[in-house]
Amino acid sequence: MSAREAINALQTQMETSIIGQRELIRQMIVGLLANGHLLLESLPGLAKTRAVKSMAKNLDAQMRRIQFTPDLLPSDITGTEVLHQQGGQNVFQFQPGPIFGNVILADEINRAPAKVQAALLEAMEERQITVAGTTHAMPDLFIVMATQNPIEQEGTYPLPEAQLDRFLMKVLVDYPDRDSEIGVLALVRGEEIATATGGSAEDAGARIEPERVFEARKEIHGIHVAPAIEQYIMAIVDATRHPDRYDKTLGTWIQIGASPRGGIALERTSRVNAWLEGRPHVTPDDVRAMAHGVLRHRLILTYDASAEGIHADQVIDKILELVAVPA
Repeated sequence: MSAREAINALQTQMETSIIGQRELIRQMIVGLLANGHLLLESLPGLAKTRAVKSMAKNLDAQMRRIQFTPDLLPSDITGTEVLHQQGGQNVFQFQPGPIFGNVILADEINRAPAKVQAALLEAMEERQITVAGTTHAMPDLFIVMATQNPIEQEGTYPLPEAQLDRFLMKVLVDYPDRDSEIGVLALVRGEEIATATGGSAEDAGARIEPERVFEARKEIHGIHVAPAIEQYIMAIVDATRHPDRYDKTLGTWIQIGASPRGGIALERTSRVNAWLEGRPHVTPDDVRAMAHGVLRHRLILTYDASAEGIHADQVIDKILELVAVPA
């Protein structure tokens, strides 16, 4: 099985157990192939946890779920040194925390205090942690999918902008359509029947080896990005930093634009999108397809924009409308 066939099989298998959330699955696949972390935002009950479990199960990878709460400590995430008796002597041994997995679900990340958030985000950025002077590396396959609820912000610790910037993309998860939700009812009912009769509610598809993901990443490195596309990406990023040069109204909406990480993430995810579409080169459509997920959490809007009810996606729509598309 080639890398492309394996990734297509992974997406298909996930879609059989996650109905009505094709865009969520697509963005998760993009994050996996781009070797970046995702911030998932939605109301409760929209299959975020189920989607992460489905990816880990079909990918033959170890999933770890961390439920963030206000009383959580950094060591609860990273692990700590534990005293053991060995040969009649007291010896400290490192006990790995739940961060040492392949697919990490950081549930309600904004409910944990800043120290815990920083511990997780350090592991995300550095791909390693240091405990008692010893460095411990993350697994080769390592992706964090953090969730947060856009409502009920009382008692939460919103992620600061510098930490939001560490996420490759921010994915907004919406309700499925009516027909899809009817399919969800049938799917859940079938799983309940299978469980009650002693059967298995698990999918029967073959698991995808992580090596296929690494092969896909190597192929994605070879996707060609023309100079005109690079200029287009940088023009979009520049428009977030100097919006008044493009439009006076846009200038009243954006307070702070995207960082260089934003440009890097947009180029990387555009290559992934081109690869998924079967193209050997990036087109403007690939860039436009990835712009919202990459940029929406990297923009700080002005008070005027908030007062007018303007959201980041509307600002990005305006930028894509104003920036010239290369021929």
